[in-house]
Amino acid sequence: MGAPTLDCQTTLKSRVSLSGVGVHSGKPVSMHFSPADPDTGITFVVSRSGEQTGEIRALFSEVGSTDLCTVLGDPAGLHVATVEHVMAALYAMGVDNVMIEMDGNEAPILDGSAEPFVDAFEQVGLEKQSVSRRYIRVLKPIRVENGASWAEFRPFAGTKFEVEIDFADKAIGRQAFSAPLEADFFRTEISRARTFGFMKDVERLWAAGYALGSSLENSVVIGEDGRIINLEGLRYSNEFVRHKMLDAMGDLALAGARFLGSFHSYRGGHKLNAAALHALLSDRSAFEIVETTRRERGRSIEMVAVNAPVFAPWNI
Repeated sequence: MGAPTLDCQTTLKSRVSLSGVGVHSGKPVSMHFSPADPDTGITFVVSRSGEQTGEIRALFSEVGSTDLCTVLGDPAGLHVATVEHVMAALYAMGVDNVMIEMDGNEAPILDGSAEPFVDAFEQVGLEKQSVSRRYIRVLKPIRVENGASWAEFRPFAGTKFEVEIDFADKAIGRQAFSAPLEADFFRTEISRARTFGFMKDVERLWAAGYALGSSLENSVVIGEDGRIINLEGLRYSNEFVRHKMLDAMGDLALAGARFLGSFHSYRGGHKLNAAALHALLSDRSAFEIVETTRRERGRSIEMVAVNAPVFAPWNI
């Protein structure tokens, strides 16, 4: 990562909105992103019929479900579903504090990627705030396993993601991708990767109340013969693993701060990402909270440990 620089929290310069349908609910929803004060983090404000029904903070302690998507809150009550794409965009583009007002319970799927969110944030720009950004620095290896699947955090001088997938379907197969957490790289190499699914699973998902808003406009669909049904084809030759990385970034953004370390997963998904984050944050010897600060009358900048929560107590 090189010599540290004085790193400040950021928010959006002004309000920006996006509208679409939920990929699982199929219901229309609008999201309005507004600037927020330092140290407030990311908060979802859910409303119905114009009246606010509640707030949910974008923190791991609020995860209520990881079946097919990441859900914050109570799935049977106040909740926000499919937050991983918007959280990945906020995380990678460096937005620390924002209030997100929604008139529904599921984030819009848009084109199935994080690119529309990135475009919206770049449209209004970011504003630097006069408070240091805090990081979660990984101090020792933490690993979780579930059958043949596994995920782990390791100490690393920077932030790196390594994701590997392995599908029996010939359209996907085994793919691996490694990437730093950098805004420019995310914008061009990850943000455009779309969610994907198999035509053979559609009827089962519909019967279970999922994928009601899914279409060829917002998902890469693999047919019974193993071919990509979408006329435009793939946006990247390995779009599937890049989307899995996008999901992992969004899920790990719920730590409440960026982490300094490497994250590596094999055959992962929302549930495994959540399990790895839980394992890390439940072991206080595995991480420390750090921030950059000026030393020696402003002549040098160091990254030092601070005895402070990130945006909330560790409610895990």
